[in-house]
Amino acid sequence: MTIARVDRPRRSPAASGATGSDRRSQARSLRRRRRRSRLTALAFVTPLVAYLAAFYAYPLYRNLDLSLRHYTVRSFVAGDAPFSGWDNFAQVLHDPAFSPALRNTMVFTFVSILFQYAAGLALAVFFNRHFRLAPTLRALFLVPWLLPLIVSASTWSWMLNSESGVVNHALHLVGVAPVDWLTSPHWALTSVILANIWIGIPFNLVILYSGLQNIPAELYEASALDGASGLQQFRRITFPLLGPVSAITLLLGLVYTLKVFDLIWIMTKGGPGDSSSTLATWSYQLGFGTLLPEFGPAAAVGNILILIALVFGLLYIRVQRRQTP
Repeated sequence: MTIARVDRPRRSPAASGATGSDRRSQARSLRRRRRRSRLTALAFVTPLVAYLAAFYAYPLYRNLDLSLRHYTVRSFVAGDAPFSGWDNFAQVLHDPAFSPALRNTMVFTFVSILFQYAAGLALAVFFNRHFRLAPTLRALFLVPWLLPLIVSASTWSWMLNSESGVVNHALHLVGVAPVDWLTSPHWALTSVILANIWIGIPFNLVILYSGLQNIPAELYEASALDGASGLQQFRRITFPLLGPVSAITLLLGLVYTLKVFDLIWIMTKGGPGDSSSTLATWSYQLGFGTLLPEFGPAAAVGNILILIALVFGLLYIRVQRRQTP
């Protein structure tokens, strides 16, 4: 039996040359696509980098430079302030006003966050029942969050006015003596905390309500079949599963509340005395509230506040990374 031999066709040099040319053409095309992709990505990133550099990096650098030099009005204009190192920070830390400002900042922040979270969580659980007027009422609760802070602060100043405020008028109707909400050292900080709680509740409500929507309804149905009460369902299901959302809500609230200035300044200007002064209002007073502004110490107080907010910001990033699967 004879087996026919089939010879494979050999590629001609011309064909081989054409294949090499095609490969080089494909490589050039791939390099062009990669270069075009990098240029496109750079075009999108450049405006963001420019914005961050102009409105974040440069102001932070200028604030740090202010805190490390001895500035006066003349040297601020001329730009020849002598370098003073950490003297401004030492002056701030040894200032008698530092301890009340730091204490008021911590009290204002943590009390506001505690009550905002508690009220927001209670309202989120309430609206999660999906009754008929729930969407309308939930939308109305967002009004304090949507109003400009200057409007909210002015409204609260009018309501808490010692002579013509609606709050003291209501207290008078029930036989309670009027309270000097904004002019008493004992009540000024409480007044701004109440206003800040009212403003921050909608934020907590929105975030926590969104977290509740992600909890499977089957868990509640199964627990109800097992005889669990509403309180037991909240303790065993709702609150534990809201842990990640609660952590993000609290940390964002902390970072935001630490920086609150306009609300306090409009209502009390940090007074009377230093009873409602915080690091934010004290920094403003040092830099702009006196005839002889102290730009260096004011910038130092601002940097301390930035450092505190940065610590909580890094904590937020760490918690977020832990929650990412």
